[in-house]
Amino acid sequence: MGLFLRPARLPGNIVRLAQLFLNDFVAQRFIERRSHQRWIAHWLIAWGCILAAAVTFPLSFGWVHFESSPNNQTIYKAFVFGVHVSTFRLGTLTALVTFNILDISAVMVLAGVAIALFRRARDRGAIAVQQFAQDMMPLLMLFAISITGLFLTASTHLLHGLNYGFLSMLHAVTVIFTLLYLPFGKFFHIFQRSAQLGVQFYKDEGARGEQAPCIRCGQPFASRLHVEDLKEVERSLGIHYELASSGHYQDVCPQCRRKSLAISQDTLWRAQRVSIEATDQETDQLWQSRP
Repeated sequence: MGLFLRPARLPGNIVRLAQLFLNDFVAQRFIERRSHQRWIAHWLIAWGCILAAAVTFPLSFGWVHFESSPNNQTIYKAFVFGVHVSTFRLGTLTALVTFNILDISAVMVLAGVAIALFRRARDRGAIAVQQFAQDMMPLLMLFAISITGLFLTASTHLLHGLNYGFLSMLHAVTVIFTLLYLPFGKFFHIFQRSAQLGVQFYKDEGARGEQAPCIRCGQPFASRLHVEDLKEVERSLGIHYELASSGHYQDVCPQCRRKSLAISQDTLWRAQRVSIEATDQETDQLWQSRP
């Protein structure tokens, strides 16, 4: 927050925040780099959920409500926090969109879920690493919410209210279960992605500052700001990664860490092999020395 609110860079940071909001939140461009199919599914699901939440929560808490005109039942008035904001007539496009906006969001989510399931059923990479609780369960819950919501509309307009009470309870149960599941799966991205907007300012600040060279190969691999902050966090948590010779483990670049791990494994493997060969030689000598 201190990096963002510095007076000298505050105007530029506000412009940068607007750009990040449009690219990463509105357009969801951060996922497009991975695949267009994944981006379409993600965008439909994200904005279908955002649209549904933007309508459901204000209606549930009474922030938004509608009233019919006392003189003409075909005219409706919309109120936001008790303030009259608009008037529209039944049968118009405004009325059609207003009273069916949750159905629109449900169709968007169902389309996104269908694309996501189609991709996960055909992508071998996704099949190899996906987990039911983390990857499939959120999609199934979104499907359940959307389809039960559409069932309510079908019951009202096509079935004259048949089983509406049961369907409304079923829809409420799926919504409540999904809200309870928020912290335990990919739904947590709702909060994580919003916080990610601020991370970019930290990265930009680090890119403008001094870069930290690797103590093994000498190549710069991260910002000095990021490396020193990691050391400070580890010290506060009681984690000590200081090297026996000199320096700190965070001063080693990821590539050299992988090389060091491979060298250590190779050294252990060679030592184990020498030990096995020595044991085999001792065994052979014992067998040869027997009368």
